[in-house]
Formats: sequence, structure tokens, C-alpha cells
Amino acid sequence: MYLAHLAEDGREQSILEHAQNVAGLAAGFAAHFGAEKAAELAGLLHDIGKYSQSFQRRIRGTNLRTDHSTAGAMEILKYAPCLLSYCVAGHHCGLPDGGGQADDPSAPTLSGRLKRQVEPFGDFSNEIHPELICFRPPKLLGRGGFSAAFWTRIVYSCLVDADYLDTEAFMLGSPPPRDSDITMDELLARLDEHVAPWWKSEEPINKARCTILRTCMDAGTAQGPGLFTLTVPTGGGKTVSSLAFALCHAAAHGKRRIVYVIPYTGIIEQTADTFRSVLGDKAVLEHHANVDFGDDENGPPGPEKERKKIASENWDMPVVVTTAVQFFESLFANKPSRCRKLHNLTDSVIIFDEAQTIPLPYLRPCVQAIAELIINYGASCVLCTATQPALGPLFADVATELVPREIAPTLPAKVFTRVRYVHAGPLSDGELAGRLNALDQVLCIVSTRKQAQAIYGLLKLDGSFHLSTLMTPEHRRRVLYTIRARLIKGLPCRVVSTSLIEAGVDVDFPAVYRAEAGLDSIVQAAGRCNREGKRPADDSCVYIFRPDSVYTASLPHSMKRPLEAMRSVTRDCPAMDAPDTMEKYFTALRQFTGEAIDSKHIVSRFEDGVQDPRRPSFPFAEMAQKFNLIEHKTCAVLIPITSEAAEIAARLQSGERSRALLRKAGRYSVNVYEPHFNALNARGALDILEEDLAVLTEQSLYSEATGLALLADWGIGIFL
Repeated sequence: MYLAHLAEDGREQSILEHAQNVAGLAAGFAAHFGAEKAAELAGLLHDIGKYSQSFQRRIRGTNLRTDHSTAGAMEILKYAPCLLSYCVAGHHCGLPDGGGQADDPSAPTLSGRLKRQVEPFGDFSNEIHPELICFRPPKLLGRGGFSAAFWTRIVYSCLVDADYLDTEAFMLGSPPPRDSDITMDELLARLDEHVAPWWKSEEPINKARCTILRTCMDAGTAQGPGLFTLTVPTGGGKTVSSLAFALCHAAAHGKRRIVYVIPYTGIIEQTADTFRSVLGDKAVLEHHANVDFGDDENGPPGPEKERKKIASENWDMPVVVTTAVQFFESLFANKPSRCRKLHNLTDSVIIFDEAQTIPLPYLRPCVQAIAELIINYGASCVLCTATQPALGPLFADVATELVPREIAPTLPAKVFTRVRYVHAGPLSDGELAGRLNALDQVLCIVSTRKQAQAIYGLLKLDGSFHLSTLMTPEHRRRVLYTIRARLIKGLPCRVVSTSLIEAGVDVDFPAVYRAEAGLDSIVQAAGRCNREGKRPADDSCVYIFRPDSVYTASLPHSMKRPLEAMRSVTRDCPAMDAPDTMEKYFTALRQFTGEAIDSKHIVSRFEDGVQDPRRPSFPFAEMAQKFNLIEHKTCAVLIPITSEAAEIAARLQSGERSRALLRKAGRYSVNVYEPHFNALNARGALDILEEDLAVLTEQSLYSEATGLALLADWGIGIFL
């Protein structure tokens, strides 16, 4: 028998059994977008290189290196276009770059690998009998290259997930627990039960929220699949309303799951908690860097935790809550571990919360990817925000039929007019701090961590708080809990924060100060003022001020362009949060940005890949490296200031490594840019464990008030 796998307990799995299992699973996954025959063929041939004598000796204990993927990539060319060769060649090490005809056999490209001499594997034909397939390409958008590459990556996802699942089932001795059997109709019934008491409210703002909720539910049922916008003012209940649309739409149109994409880890846990309170814990998967489904201290995880651990790898759950970084970087990844989830986006409802936060340098490829999911893979996508980024023209450039449909009702402007915008002009740190100290409850949002620490140092000690990403996620959660409690009790609460608080964080201040920034940031900041509408709008002011030039002189272009666009638009549009003002702002912002909405030329590189249609050459590996939503490299500094954090640090310092342990470490870590990291290291304040991971050894550099000390020109300043 030709072996594919050998378990520790001596059980054997044949290549034929594995190939047939993978082919069946992959075909089932790909049936959702009409590529079942292609995925089935890839599954049958992906491991035929294991029929070589060297692999059979290796699996039986001989120390040999073998390349079993290239054989399948060569053989599949006899039955299908070379797009499937990419999938088979990369099913272990990742989708390769296509390369060119001049590549020699040592090149890691597909062209190079197809020239290699491989050990004979012809015995596969005695057991596996592939058939020539009739290739059904997706609808080609633009010049077709991006569409063909996207199709390849989705089929690759079907193959590698099927390969993982069958191998996992064999090694475990039985199929692992899989997705919940909860239906969308059942989840919709839970939503109906949760919101039932809301309809009785007579408060004007709650009645408006209910109008939005009802409209979303009706639209979810009545509207056919496609592209939508949901423009809801801050405080309008868009989190539950967008979920309601998704559930109604999924139940009415047979969508398989709901994927909720959130820009910041700071609000993902808040959103996931909301969904769990509505739908139950078993229906919701929260997938981001700070979630741990690993082993418990007293043994392995129970069945429910094990199910979520597995589902986090391929998103096989009814409702998935994830980050924009995880979502978009997976769509442009080339490694099997990142790509295996992608086929589960087909026939889904995908909500993009705070859609305006998609980074401008990657806006075009992100829009192109969303268009592909809608047109070729049966997804319905919703751009959900209070500050709609006016992406209609960009979608029209991809496909004229992609016209966004607005879900939210038109409500009288006064319903959600809860603040008054005031231009406060230039304010020095001292002047700003004086204004903040004169108020009992006030939020101040600035654009740099340096200014956040400086302003905090000038505030009264009693009832003043600081928030920034220089604090660990666990630290920020504790501070936010205290802030919310003091606001509710009417206690003094002066908060200075970076922008992390302005999108989706549920706090309600009577006054807000916001440093000049992009218009979307200003309007989002205003959502933290008079959020519940309990105070007159004229008495609830959002003061927009110009900070000292020391904080603005060296701002990156990603912050300067929105600032310039805001100033150009608001000169002629006094109503800062009006929809037409917002549309003018985003139009101006893209004009300021120009071609930089695809700064890495990702779309054009894939489009150019079909210059030779017989042998498309796509830069999968190269573009996966270049597509990084977080541009600047950061390093994690673990802060061992609690007993749990100290224990995690000790385990890491002893050499222990696991994904579960590193995720736990993330809750107690601060991500800093390389210059900050290097300065801490030069001071001797770090125990460097890896290139981008260290433990802080000088505890005095972390303040319970402001987090990790910034290194400034004059040295290290710590506010205690």
C-alpha cells in the first residue's frame, strides 16, 4: 500500500484514501461558486508525488527530503489550465510566484518548479484516474487578471482546507468537532426575542433606533444580494441593526454565515460580546490576535473550546467577528494557514464596520476584492459607518452593476443632532489643559501618543485618565471600565486619549475636544459626546482645535492628507456631519491621494499576469509580502506587571513557544515602532526573546497611568 500518512499509534492512511477524501471535501466547498470539478481534480492529484519511492521510504522512517508537490503540479496540466498548478504546487509551502520562461529549475517560481526533474511517480495511475475537466472561469472583471488570480486563491483555499481537515481527522482517529448546527432562522428568532422589549420605548432617540432596526430587518428580507451601505449616525444602534440586516438577509437568501469585519481590536471584543448576548456563545466566533483557544492550565480544552479553536482556522461558524487586518491580509495571502478560511466567505453576508477606515494605500485592491466576492462568490457586502466613504465610483470602475444600495431610513436631521461643533482655533498644551481642568467630565482626543502623555501630565490628578496604545490591551480595558462607571455615577472624569476611543467605543461625555484631523475622525469623535441625547445639543459641544506645531510638523502623509481634505471641505460646508459634506470630503481625500490608493500596484500586477493567457504569471508570494495594512513594522514588548503577565514572561524566557501562549502574551504587550524598541534596548530595558518580541525588564518605564514611557529628545519622561 502506498502511504500518505502514518499515525503515532501505527495506523496507516493510503494515498488513494486521502486523495479521494480531499477531492470530495474540496469539491463540496467549491460547489458554492461552481468550481467543484476543478477543486475535485486538484484534490485527487495534489499528493501523487507521494507515489515516489523516496517518499515511501521517508514515511517509513528513512531520513530523506522529498518534494511531492511539484509532481502533481506537472501532472494536472494535462487535465486543466495552469491555474490549478499553482494550487497543487503550493498546497504545503504557499502559492508561488508565476515567474517566467527564463527561470531555471532552482527558482521557487511555478515556471522554475515545472522544469525540475522529479522522481518517477507513475504508479499513481494504477489507482487514481483523473479526467479532463471543462474549465468554467469566473466572470472576468477589468482585464481579467485579478479575477483569475482571485479564483485561484479561492480554489486553493478549498484544497488546503480539505487537506488539513482530512489529515487532522486521520491523525486524531475521528473527525474533530465542526461547525454549529444552528440555522440562520434560529438565530433570527433569538434576535427577535432579544429586541422585543425595545419596540415599547417612547424616548425619541430609542424610537429612532427602532425605526433604523425595523428598516434594516425589512431590507434584509426584501433586498436581493449585492452591495449595500448602512449609514447610521453614531449612537444610532448600527451594531445590532447591521446584525439584524445580516440575519434577515441570510435567512431569506440562503447565505451560509455572517462575517463582521472590525477595524480595531479595541472594539472587536465589545462587538463580539454584544453578539454573544443576542445569539448565544456557541454561534459566535471571535477571531483576532488576543483570543486564545489553546490548552487550559489543567488540561486540554473541552469540546466547545476545541470546536472554536478549529473554527478559528477556517471560519466554519455561523457568525464570525474578525479584524480588517485578518480579513484583507488573508484575501491577499499565499500561505495555506492564512488562505484555508477563504472559501467560507462564499455565500456569506459580510459587514464592514467603520468602512471609512480601510487604509488609503490599499483602498483599490480592497474594493476590487469586495467586488469579486459579490459578483463571483455570492457574497452580500455592507459598508457600515456613520461617515460613509463614498466608494460608489470606485466600485463602478470595477463593475458598472455594483451600485451600493442604502439600507438606513431617512430620518429628520434633528433626531440625531446631539452636538454643536465649535472651532476653538490654536490651543497650546497649557491652554488646552486649563480648559479640560475647568470641566468635571470631558474627553480630549489627540493625534499623537506624545501629546496624549503631555496633556495628561498637566491635568488634575483626581478623576483624570489617559488612554493610548502605549498601554496594554488588558490595561486599557480596566481603565475604560473605570471611565464608564464614573460617567454613569456623575463623578469627575477627564480623559485624554489617542484616536483609539473614537470609533465604536461606547462612552458618553458632555463635552469633547478633538485635535484637527480628518473629517471622519472628527465626526466619530463627536459620537462620544451626548451619545444618549439626554442633554440639549447646544450645550454639548465638540471643540475642534489646532495643536502646537511640534505635534503636526512630522505627521505622516496618511494623517496629513485627511487633515488637508478636511480643511478644504469645511471652509464651504459648515454642516460638518451632513452626508453631502462627508461625500465631498472623501472625494477630496481621494483627489489628494491620487494613484496612492494602490500604492503597491497590487491590482495592476495581477492584471498584468494574463499577458500570456496560456500561462498566466501571478505574483502571489510577492504581493502577499507587500500587502500589509499596518505599514510600519512593530515589535511587541511584554509588560510583566501582573502575576499572569509575569508567568507568561517567565514561560517565554524559558524557551516555551506556542500560538496559545503568544496570544495570551498579546493581552499584556505594547506594540512599538522600531525606533522606540531600539531606544528601549539601548537603555538595557529589554530582554529580547526574538527579533520582534521582548520582555520589559525595567518596570519603572511602565506607568499605571500612561503605560510605556515614550523616548523623547530630552530623554525618558514618565507621568506617575
